[in-house]
Amino acid sequence: MSRSTTPTFRKLRHRGPAAVLACVAAVATVAACGGSDAGGGGGGDKVAVSLITKDSTNPFFVAMKKGAEAEAKKDGVDLSVGSGKEDGDEQGQVQLIENAIAAGQKGILITPNGPGVNSAIKKARDAGLYVIALDTPPDPADTVDITFATDNFKAGELIGQWTKAQLAGKPATIAMLDLFNDKVVSVDYNRDQGFLTGMGIDTKDKQKNGDEDKTGKYDGGDYTIVCNEPTQGAEDGGRTAMENCLTKNPDINVVYTINEPAATGADNALKAAGKTGALIVSVDGGCDGVKEVTDGVIGATAQQYPLKMAELGVKAIADYAKNGTKPSTSPGLDFYDTGVALVTDKPVDGVESITSADGSKICWG
Repeated sequence: MSRSTTPTFRKLRHRGPAAVLACVAAVATVAACGGSDAGGGGGGDKVAVSLITKDSTNPFFVAMKKGAEAEAKKDGVDLSVGSGKEDGDEQGQVQLIENAIAAGQKGILITPNGPGVNSAIKKARDAGLYVIALDTPPDPADTVDITFATDNFKAGELIGQWTKAQLAGKPATIAMLDLFNDKVVSVDYNRDQGFLTGMGIDTKDKQKNGDEDKTGKYDGGDYTIVCNEPTQGAEDGGRTAMENCLTKNPDINVVYTINEPAATGADNALKAAGKTGALIVSVDGGCDGVKEVTDGVIGATAQQYPLKMAELGVKAIADYAKNGTKPSTSPGLDFYDTGVALVTDKPVDGVESITSADGSKICWG
């Protein structure tokens, strides 16, 4: 798939719902749970910061923008918001990083589109900018100063555990609808490998998609992995990926998807092929995705919190610029964990979850 490199820029386990919602609320208190190019270093006492997302249309990144803008207003931050043209547009993000450096900004928040942005991030840090990754930890993790993100492996593991319980020992014929097949991104392999681990399938190298045995045993029964197809995290990509998988095996009954737009596309492909009854699982927890849980399209999704990632990120750079305070990673992790909750209306023993009704109260988008 060809990609334009023109960036867009805008100025600017089952404990019950109460317990899980309380955890999410606790996370929210930790901070103290296309237009013009980047602005300058900020007027007066304002701290100038750039938020650079993967694209400008995915509801996840739209929500992230809202969270960053709200916190920027509260902290007196001069915020610029930009993105690559589409998910995977590394060069577009590189240009935006260069803009932030040239403008003398104090910091950058970025959801990296891939390893192609690492050298530009190093250049920014060498120039004195404080760089925080959101949602997608870079590889290696110390490419940035710190990452605020969902534990994406845990998010995948939760939907894998739920799927295993729903199957109750029946054979699993699995479609893996990933993010990319032409680059390695941590959010991609962590969700994929987390899902398989939750199912009880040996993943071999947890930083590599698709190297597991294509047939074998999961915890409870036999499995067949039909395909690992890229979706670019988009609805049309999800549909095409699912169509390709169905040509390989029309009897797929489990569909793992990297995110909810891809899940929607997969559901459309299944319906068009006259296939019903497949378990579709995903990660994101946007309001549209939560509604698809309510409607029975998605069986379970792992909800993450992009507004909180952005809010914490803006505050962290503001604090660092004003008094040198640096945030810390979560215990045992190389990033700050912003929380995750499994959303399903078919809870299973041993897996914490909240209902779609509860998920709708804390969703985004």
